[in-house]
Amino acid sequence: MEYNKELEIELRNRLKNILKDLPYICSDFFLSISQTTSVKTRLGYAYDLRLFFDFLCENLKEFNDKNIIDIEASDLEKVTYRDIDIFLDYVSYHERENNTKLGKKTSISYINNENGKARKLSAVRRMFSYLYKVGEIKSNPAELVDTPKIHQKNIIYLDKEEVAMLLETVETGTKLTKNQQAYHNYTKVRDFAIICLLLGTGIRVSECVGINIDHIDFYTQGIKILRKGGNESIVYFGEEVYQALNNYLDEREKIKAIEGHEDALFLSMQRKRISTRTVQNLVKKYAKIVAPLKNISPHKLRSTYGTALYEKTEDIYLVADALGHADINTTKKHYAKMSEQRRKQAAFVTKLREDK
Repeated sequence: MEYNKELEIELRNRLKNILKDLPYICSDFFLSISQTTSVKTRLGYAYDLRLFFDFLCENLKEFNDKNIIDIEASDLEKVTYRDIDIFLDYVSYHERENNTKLGKKTSISYINNENGKARKLSAVRRMFSYLYKVGEIKSNPAELVDTPKIHQKNIIYLDKEEVAMLLETVETGTKLTKNQQAYHNYTKVRDFAIICLLLGTGIRVSECVGINIDHIDFYTQGIKILRKGGNESIVYFGEEVYQALNNYLDEREKIKAIEGHEDALFLSMQRKRISTRTVQNLVKKYAKIVAPLKNISPHKLRSTYGTALYEKTEDIYLVADALGHADINTTKKHYAKMSEQRRKQAAFVTKLREDK
């Protein structure tokens, strides 16, 4: 799929630029994981390792006279497990200077919860593990660092009434601000099709924006998408999604997309392929009216689909397949509480003696 190829090229170029700021030893590490990880994963590792090396140079006296690119494997022998623990505490909340386009310096605050810290520790661990395995360092202090405890959150999703209200809000523009309503007249058919598609198939926002017009087969009511990990898949949609997509395509035919974006299904106001950020913003805009306390994002619409499917079928394997989870344990982890609630309900349904 052309869009996904272009996106991968862009991510690869960003990764190359970041690697220029990292020690030379990192090049071999990233090469070693290139066959087993996606470029998006490696890019995330690169950002996290750049932050780690920044921390070493700014906070450890052994590295104070070092530039990041000059750090060698032997220097990392000086890093202890306690230093890595302090790094994790540091990333919980830290501020960094940033240069604006006008050349002014601003300070940006960053906050990381348990998930964010666990991801950063994963990058550091994997790098140290590689260096230890190939004999570049004599010990691996990252092995001694405990993973931050991640608290399992409840699934946030919309109930049936909220779904109905959300779709009505997209159709009518009720309670939008005057400024939002002005744009709503131009985007409501597109927005309705996008939200129907997310709610009706459970696809990821990245999968949604990558759809081309010729990826849709209205006869079989299927859409070809590129799943996380690079595997192609067909997802199927029902009558409501069918109608929403059909209505949007009638409107889409009248729009002349700019060069290079002619095949894209969903277009932005600039007649380019819509971005993930735009989809995230439009979902939040409408959902905030319907469920202001739930902080609904495209991923929460995915959870809404998964929850509805599990409630109807009680088939965790079907839900995993529909959501494109590579590991069934990912699905079980998210929907385990629903199973527990059902078991509790069964206890109250069963009676040992009938009422007299």
